[in-house]
Amino acid sequence: MTEPSPGDSLGELLAWQHNVFSRAQARAHGLSDSALTARVRSGRWQRLHSGIYCAITGVLSTPALQWAAVLACGPGATLSHETAAHLHGMVIGDAARIHVTVPIGRQAAPLAGVVVHRSRRLPLSRHPVLEPPRTAIDATVIDLVHTAPSLDRALSVVAQAGQRRVTTAARLTKELSTRRTVRWRREILGALDDVADGAHSLLELLYLRDVERRHGLPPGRRQRRVHRGRRREWIDVSYDDFATVVELDGRLGHSEVAETWRDMRRDNAAVVAGEAPLRYGWADVTSSRCSVAAQVAAVLRARGWAGHPAKCGDSCTL
Repeated sequence: MTEPSPGDSLGELLAWQHNVFSRAQARAHGLSDSALTARVRSGRWQRLHSGIYCAITGVLSTPALQWAAVLACGPGATLSHETAAHLHGMVIGDAARIHVTVPIGRQAAPLAGVVVHRSRRLPLSRHPVLEPPRTAIDATVIDLVHTAPSLDRALSVVAQAGQRRVTTAARLTKELSTRRTVRWRREILGALDDVADGAHSLLELLYLRDVERRHGLPPGRRQRRVHRGRRREWIDVSYDDFATVVELDGRLGHSEVAETWRDMRRDNAAVVAGEAPLRYGWADVTSSRCSVAAQVAAVLRARGWAGHPAKCGDSCTL
């Protein structure tokens, strides 16, 4: 459904924009500069940025702050990067600051709490309907990949997009093909293939790349759905031919009692089903990947795998 557009009255505009408006909008709706100034001076309204106002006092909501940033940055300004990701349902860092992209060449005045980006292709990146204006989800993901401080961070963004099901690997590949300069293009294209095959977190991508592939293990099946009574669960990696499953836990700790009990029940159910459950965390996959590969290989060979693991390099401890 298309969202309604602001009506002709100032009241309708305020309702649409969470009580935030520009001086130009106020004039267009019949409010004179003197009347606007009088309401600000009386304390009924407040000035947020140069030429940007709010028709209420007190602490502003997040949507109001986002509208204020977009309006302050001028025509065509669009919420982007981490801010757009949050609006699209992805939990990405830097939520405290508002990210806005403006057309290339635009000189936007510095705004407290606002990060300004510039783009030549902004009209192509902007979502055609949603308000406040924001970049479309595929453009948002690739923007975050390009500005990520590390490859692992970029891979995490791609994996989360797949996990949240806010887009598809095919759509991200298409978006990537329209960008001439994106960091880690080759690695991201490879990761998108893995996301399409079911790798839904950075830890799963690292296990696939650094444990399974680099050590010559047989390819596992990602995100296998199983039913435990009335419960539906997903197995991170399943070596079906050898009745072995691998669960990858990206949490830093196990203080969450409910989740810990859930994991125990899942492992016990795998044993009952005749499968060998293995569980690994961040430290295992990132710091002890050769030991993990050796352990997985030993279990697979004990269950019928006729192959042999391979060393990933001269320093491999396999």
